[in-house]
Amino acid sequence: MENIARKDRRVIKTKQAIIKAFLELYSEKDFEHITINDIAERADVNRGTIYHHYLDKVDLLDQIINEHLHKLIHYCTPHEDESGQILLVNELKLVFDYFKENFGFFSTLLMNRSSSMFRERLLQVVSAELRKKLAAKDRQMYIDHELNTQFMTSSFVGIVEWWIQHRMPHPPQYMAEQLSLLLVKNEF
Repeated sequence: MENIARKDRRVIKTKQAIIKAFLELYSEKDFEHITINDIAERADVNRGTIYHHYLDKVDLLDQIINEHLHKLIHYCTPHEDESGQILLVNELKLVFDYFKENFGFFSTLLMNRSSSMFRERLLQVVSAELRKKLAAKDRQMYIDHELNTQFMTSSFVGIVEWWIQHRMPHPPQYMAEQLSLLLVKNEF
């Protein structure tokens, strides 16, 4: 049993080294110019180790994105207040806290010139979550649900990109309050 736990820790540490190396390289150059050899050298592992865990660099990037988006959704699950309601500003604060805590990751993926893959996945996740929330509101709207979802998704991702690119000039609480006001104004 102890041997299995030790092996798991080694696997975890190896994967962390590979991911760290990849993200460092991704912040230095375009995705197309990163090779498995570059990653292996930076992570101090051999190529076979990388291929043991990932099919290729696209699979590595895909798994990194999936992990962070999964964590984002689960970490940002809001809690009800005393009245049993979920306040939008509290939910958004959790989101901005997560972005702040993982600034290195998000700034690397959002600020890289070839970041369209990550941006597209972020748009999909945010859009899916917004659709659920709009459907749960179950009110008649004069605005097409799909257009409203796309509008709010693009606005939210654009604000997050701006915040990350400008090195978080406002604290998460302020961003949550401002975005909450914008969404309420849009009758979210």
